Order: sequence, then C-alpha cells, then structure tokens
Amino acid sequence: MEMLTVSDLCLSFGGLQVLSDVSFNVEQGELFAIIGPNGAGKTSILNSISGFYHPNKGGVHLEGKEITHLSPDRRAAMGLGRTFQNIALYRGMSVLDNIKLGAHVHLRTGLLSSLIYWGKPHREEMELRREIEEEVIDFLEIEPIRKLPVGSLAYGLQKRVELARALAMRPKILLMDEPVAGMNAEETEDMARFILDIKEERNMTIVLIEHDMKVIMDISDRVLVLNFGQTLAEGKPEDVQRHPEVVKAYLGEKKAQDGHLSTTVG
Repeated sequence: MEMLTVSDLCLSFGGLQVLSDVSFNVEQGELFAIIGPNGAGKTSILNSISGFYHPNKGGVHLEGKEITHLSPDRRAAMGLGRTFQNIALYRGMSVLDNIKLGAHVHLRTGLLSSLIYWGKPHREEMELRREIEEEVIDFLEIEPIRKLPVGSLAYGLQKRVELARALAMRPKILLMDEPVAGMNAEETEDMARFILDIKEERNMTIVLIEHDMKVIMDISDRVLVLNFGQTLAEGKPEDVQRHPEVVKAYLGEKKAQDGHLSTTVG
C-alpha cells in the first residue's frame, strides 16, 4: 500500500526554482532515502510534505488523501512525524517533558478542562506519561536521563530525544532530516540501529535525508537522488550507487569515470 505519494512537485522562491516536477511514492513499511549534493532540494521536499512550504504546483497524498493544502498541525494529527537537522528541543525542559510535547496533537482534553487538571485531564496525562515511558523511553534506551534538562545532554543524546518526541506523535510516516549529522562513529551506529528497529519492529514508514552514504546504503530500501531540484535517479541503493549520473553529480566528470560512488562521500 502506498503511504505517501508526491506528484509533480514544483517549488520556487522568487526567481529561484528549488524543485522541478519531483515525483515519488513510498510504500507501507519502507525506508525511503533522499540524497543529493548540498542545495539539491532535499530539505525543501520534507518541508513541502510536512506543510512548512507550500508548493507552486503538484500534490502530496497521505494514504490516498490529499494533504497539499493542510496546515502542519493537521498533517501531524493525520500521522506525519518529523525530526530536524538542527535540534529543535526546549533546552531548559526535561527529557520527559520534551517528549510529552510530541503527543499533544492526540490529546482530547479541551483548554478549559485542562486548566482544572483533575479528573479526565489528570487521567489522560498519566496515561500519556505511562505510554511514553513504556513504549518510547525504554525503546530508545534513555531511561537514565529522562529527568535531566535537555541542555545538559551530549549532542548524540539530544538527537535521540528529538527522535523520541517524534515517536510520541504516533506517526504513520516518520520524516527524518539528517539524523546522524554531526555524530561520531559510535553515535551514528546507535542511531542507525534505532532507525532500523523502528522500521522493523513497528513496521513504520520512514523518509530519510542523510549525507552519510554508508548509512544510506546499509539501511535504505530505495533511494531517490536529487540534483538542482530535479530527480536524477531512483532505485535500490546498490543500483543508485553505481549510476553514472549520480557519481558525476557527487564527484565530478573526471572521477566519475571510475563508475562508483564512495560511501564516505558527504
């Protein structure tokens, strides 16, 4: 079943064409990666899918329902979760409170009743906390730090907390923007393992942007390659890695004669 369909997406800012007729679909339970040189339009695609950008042309469908013109919060409530390249957490708040914010789109308690807090709001809060602690915090192995302020954590742990907050949204599709950027080798290995566990144990659909080619080649089911806002190639990782136009876009004309894209290219 197609979970996400992007059709003929065009996006421009002033006279700058950022995306030109980009189309792809993502199947249920698939890990779909988007790669390309800097400025290729990768993050613009995620921003168009999640509602931060509004395309000039084209459409976005989630489970067959058009969401092109919906607000980001409506899309989140329908099942779109998102992590960001630059960590977007509240540094002075605890790990647990940051994660709880991710589930707020599913809370049923209204504003007036939540001000009272007792009764239904209190029960809903306790149920939410129990769900997060049992299904998210334990899953991502961050129990020892759940009461600490996010600002006191190492960079790799902050990225894991941001992933936890996205999972607390109970997404059908998880959009990830460079989840291992800036991490050391050990942190990268841990994050790649968690991403695979999310896909395999939760059967979650994932759309991933990443510059670490080794991670892409190791964990992706299919890869879309962008260059200057246009689709350059799409297919299985091993096929895309050897595609002459992809190698050329990353390494230039001369090195492309080797016909292979190194997994260390960023």
